[in-house]
Amino acid sequence: MHSQSNKNIYPFWMLLPALAVYTVFTIVPVVISIALSFTDWNIERLYAPEWKGVSNFITLFQDDIFLRSIGNTLIFALFTTVLKTVGGLLLALALYKAFAGSGVLRAVFYAPCALSVTVVGVLFKSILANDGLLNYALSMVNLGGLATNWLAEYGTALGSTIVVESWMWAGFNMFIFISALQAVPKDLYEYAEIEGASKTVTFFKITLPLIAPAMTTVVTLSVSGGLKVFDIIYVLTNGGPGFDTQVLSTYTYQSFSLGLLGESSAATVILSLIVVTISFILNRYLVEKEVRL
Repeated sequence: MHSQSNKNIYPFWMLLPALAVYTVFTIVPVVISIALSFTDWNIERLYAPEWKGVSNFITLFQDDIFLRSIGNTLIFALFTTVLKTVGGLLLALALYKAFAGSGVLRAVFYAPCALSVTVVGVLFKSILANDGLLNYALSMVNLGGLATNWLAEYGTALGSTIVVESWMWAGFNMFIFISALQAVPKDLYEYAEIEGASKTVTFFKITLPLIAPAMTTVVTLSVSGGLKVFDIIYVLTNGGPGFDTQVLSTYTYQSFSLGLLGESSAATVILSLIVVTISFILNRYLVEKEVRL
């Protein structure tokens, strides 16, 4: 009896190191950040913050730049999710069947997400500059009138960062979809072909329902990643020009850099609530959709 009890407890002992690390590096910082968001903690009151209640949150929602950063974050998350999901699915549909060179093509399309964000940023800064490769290519096909400094102009900077982010991560989603497509039973396609079903009908009636769990994973990861975006924005534009590409993460970083530590903690709490709420609701909806499909 005693031996059986030890066997039941053993797995929990194995979890303790991981739980300890998670608690120290995740739970504790989150709790501290929430507590400090209600104080006037700043660079001048580094060791003696005073309780301010919800005044930091009121200040943030009265700040037009903060409200704009929320809008930019939502736009970025929406469009990158659509592009990464659709792009990843199209690549997967083209490459999930083995053929000569398919492995090389998969590696080529996956490669961008394995690159450092700094490398990607330097690469696209040169491509999208006034004298960059994109403007040169436009001039070569008599579209020089469209040339601009894509990362430094209002109206094009945010769209450019969206395209770069989507290019970088579509290959990652491609592999998730490839795994799902390869798991679809081949006899279902054979039966559909015998019945005379078109490729469009086969996709929507067989393929899409059976890869719905992969779609849920891809969309949830893409949305949460888009809402938390920092690195690619920081490297490409640092929130500029002006505040045209300012997102919640860069706003928080800049507030922290200015010594507004309590306010930046409040912005972090708001960002976390937005990410958790949207991701949870979206995941629940997609999971229920899987069942109906």
